[in-house]
Amino acid sequence: MGVNGVDVTEEPEWEVEPGDESGAAVVATVGRQLKLWREAKGLGAVELGALIGYGEDLVRKVERGARIPRPEFLDKVDEALGAGGLVSAMKQDVMEVRYPKKLRSLVKLEAQAVEFCMYGNYTIHGLLQTEEFSRALLRTWRPAYGEDELERYVAARVARRSVLEKDPRPEFSFVLEEMTLRRPIGGRMVLRHQLEHVLEVGELPNVEIQVMPTARADHPGTAGRIALLKFEDGTGVGRTDGDFSGRPVSDLKRLRILELRYGIIRSQALTPLESRDFIEQLLGET
Repeated sequence: MGVNGVDVTEEPEWEVEPGDESGAAVVATVGRQLKLWREAKGLGAVELGALIGYGEDLVRKVERGARIPRPEFLDKVDEALGAGGLVSAMKQDVMEVRYPKKLRSLVKLEAQAVEFCMYGNYTIHGLLQTEEFSRALLRTWRPAYGEDELERYVAARVARRSVLEKDPRPEFSFVLEEMTLRRPIGGRMVLRHQLEHVLEVGELPNVEIQVMPTARADHPGTAGRIALLKFEDGTGVGRTDGDFSGRPVSDLKRLRILELRYGIIRSQALTPLESRDFIEQLLGET
């Protein structure tokens, strides 16, 4: 569709998640600020939409707080209005709202962590997933997600990967069960691209990836996934499927239990070098 000969995108944004009052307040505030900037420049919604390549309807929805603007939307508005970076600066305000509500506390913790210890026993960890693998995996969940909700979760998972290369870089240790690297989620080519991505991430200087061979059945990972995040002040938080009702824990006694289990799992897995060779072999077979 076009406005004055300009191709426009009508619905590239998401609605605020139902029940997310704090998120709705943030988006409404950003929308009001955008409207004030537009009106101060003497532009109508149609005119602004034509300048930035979006439709009038979307511009008005963002201004009403009915849509969460994407970063590129705010950048284009900033440039069109000559805001000198003040509109673009609002990207930080809406960034958190773009994550599904139940993921936000996790995202905040990941942003603060200096060390990650992750063991997964049923699928490749989300921080290691490609976009196409994440989408195919989420399509297997029941009850099934609607398309908008699915894309929101995929985008959130992809965005979380930025923590791998933030500055200063945290240390990452992943232990993946062999079968998670063999299951053809999304088909053969999706799996091939996923294995290639795991190898690529494993080359980062702050990342160690290990594979737990299926034949090594006698290890404490049979109780479920383990996630440990450690912070600069020496504190930490962890969770596992098998204990503590699956809830995050931060007291030293229970963290030590998770650290013990993870240490044993890591010691029984293939070394990072052996794991790389193993994944390359799987890639050749796929």
